[in-house]
Amino acid sequence: MCGRYTLLADELELLNDFGLDEGIDSFNQSYNIAPGQDVLAIIHDGKKRRAGHLRWGLVPSWAKDEKIGYKMINARSETADEKPSFKKLMSKKRCLIVADSFYEWKKAENIKQPKRIQLKDRKLFAFAGLWDKWEQEDQTLFTCTILTKEANSFMQDIHHRMPIILPKNKEEEWLQPNQLQPNEAKQFLQHMDDEELTAYNVSNHVNAAKNNDPICIDPIV
Repeated sequence: MCGRYTLLADELELLNDFGLDEGIDSFNQSYNIAPGQDVLAIIHDGKKRRAGHLRWGLVPSWAKDEKIGYKMINARSETADEKPSFKKLMSKKRCLIVADSFYEWKKAENIKQPKRIQLKDRKLFAFAGLWDKWEQEDQTLFTCTILTKEANSFMQDIHHRMPIILPKNKEEEWLQPNQLQPNEAKQFLQHMDDEELTAYNVSNHVNAAKNNDPICIDPIV
């Protein structure tokens, strides 16, 4: 799964890396992005890429209660083409969720050791995401979820699941508004090569979502 991540790049880096030609409203760097928060995402509006914020935790358009979002921060890519919450989104509401590392907790005896995980050969990357719009009475929410898959050989030692990180040359294809069959979107995700990852231990300071400072990423022995 993916339950926390970071985004420490500055706005200019983001604009250049993701080919954006407009500034990002209310952008803030974060050492500890958590579910329920607004996260930076990129969609394609049919003409160009647009960056903005979506609340992390998908609330399907048909949901009666927005609280369902807290249970839907991740979506299993293996079954997303079949599940009512994700099937239509796989077809036409795909997005990039921007990050530069993520955290995972490795179980060891009676403790869970938090680790910060990064790509070895590039700083910024995008998780494969899905988004939706929810409306009820006078309230409107735009929310998202991160797609996950079984852990690769590197991640297996840490956790049995991992977020899907899109290779740079696959971001545009995932983002394009072309309507796909849900199973076609699933097949696209299943046939991508993984980039090399690195990881190091960080302190339990990151466990609390309220902590958002450089201590979160400080390495420990």
